[in-house]
Amino acid sequence: MDTHFWRDKAVLITGHTGFKGAWLSLWLQSLGARLVGYSLEPPTSPSLFEQANVGEGMQSVIRDIRDANHLKQAIERYQPEIVFHLAAQALVRRGYQQPVVTFDVNVVGTACLLEAVRLAGGVRAVVVVTSDKCYQNTKNSAAYKETDILGGNDPYSSSKACAEMVVGAYRSSYRNLSSAHCPAMASVRAGNVIGGGDWAGDRLLPDIMRAIIERRPVAIRNPRAIRPWQHVLEPLGGYILLAERLCHEGADFAGAWNFGPLEQDAKPVEAVVRRVVELWGDGASWTLDSNQHPHECEVLKLDCTKAQQHLGWKPRWPLDRALEATVAWYKAYLRGENLRDIVLDQLESYQSLAFGAVR
Repeated sequence: MDTHFWRDKAVLITGHTGFKGAWLSLWLQSLGARLVGYSLEPPTSPSLFEQANVGEGMQSVIRDIRDANHLKQAIERYQPEIVFHLAAQALVRRGYQQPVVTFDVNVVGTACLLEAVRLAGGVRAVVVVTSDKCYQNTKNSAAYKETDILGGNDPYSSSKACAEMVVGAYRSSYRNLSSAHCPAMASVRAGNVIGGGDWAGDRLLPDIMRAIIERRPVAIRNPRAIRPWQHVLEPLGGYILLAERLCHEGADFAGAWNFGPLEQDAKPVEAVVRRVVELWGDGASWTLDSNQHPHECEVLKLDCTKAQQHLGWKPRWPLDRALEATVAWYKAYLRGENLRDIVLDQLESYQSLAFGAVR
C-alpha cells in the first residue's frame, strides 16, 4: 500500500454509515484522504458510525443509493477520483423477509451508482463490494474461485450475483467507447467479516455480544456451518490496495477478486462461539437454537490465490487474533472508553503489520 497515494485523494464511499463503511472511512481518514460518504442513516442503534464519531472527518450525504439523479449531482459536486460502493441490504435472513427490497437496493442500487459515475465523469476507479455468497452453491467443500459460476439460492445471495453481472455489463459495454466516461471497475467478494462495532441482527458476532452483554446464553442456530471468518480490516486492506492498482494500471486489475482468510481459518460456527465465550469469561455460555430457520449453506470457502499472486495481498491476522481484537472492542464499549481511539489503535496495529506504518 502506497500511503502517500491517499493523501488529499478525493474518495466517495457509499454505505459509509454501516459497519464496514465506518471502518473503511476511518482507515482512509487516517491516510489523509478527502472523503465524502453517501448513505442512509446508520442502520443500527447503537452504530459504529456514531460511536466512533466517523462523520467528524468527512462530508456526509444522507440519501438513498437508488436516487440516481441526486447521486450524479453529488459526484459532480465533490469530484471523487475513487469510489467504494458498499451501500447494500447486507443480511441473508432479511433477504428472505424483504426480497423485493433486497433486489432493488443491491441490484438497482448498484446500477444507479455505476450510471451516475458514468454520466458525471471524472472517476478513475470503482470498487464494488458484493459478497462471497454470490457463487452458485455446489454443496461441496471446495473453495470458490473468481471464475466459478455465479448463482445464489436465496434472495440476498442471488441479488449479489446479479450485482456482479451489473458490474460486468458496465465494464464490458462502456470501456471501449471514447465518448463514455468509464473508470476501471472491480468487484470484491469477502468472507464473513468480524470486528468491533458490528450491531447488525442475525450476524454471529453481534448476536453473541448482545447475549453476553445481556447475561443470557448465546443461542446458535447452525453450529456445524463452516464460514471464512476474517477481521474486517483484512478485506478492507485488499479493497484499498486494489483501488490503487486500478488507478495506476486500469484494465489489468478490473474484474472480480476474492478476499478471504487462510484455509485453516474457515471454521465451524461452534468453534468460533466457544472461543469467544472463552475470551470473554465472566460466565458467558451458549446453547443450541432448535427453532426452524431459513436455509443457509453448510460450507463456504474462498480461494484467494488471485489476490495473493497479483496484488501481493494476504491475510495478516489469524482468526484467534481477529476474535481477540473483536472481544477487546466490546469490552472497551462496556467500560465506556473512547471507541474511536480503540478503532484507530487496532487499525494502526494491523496497518503496521500488513503494510508498514502510516507516514
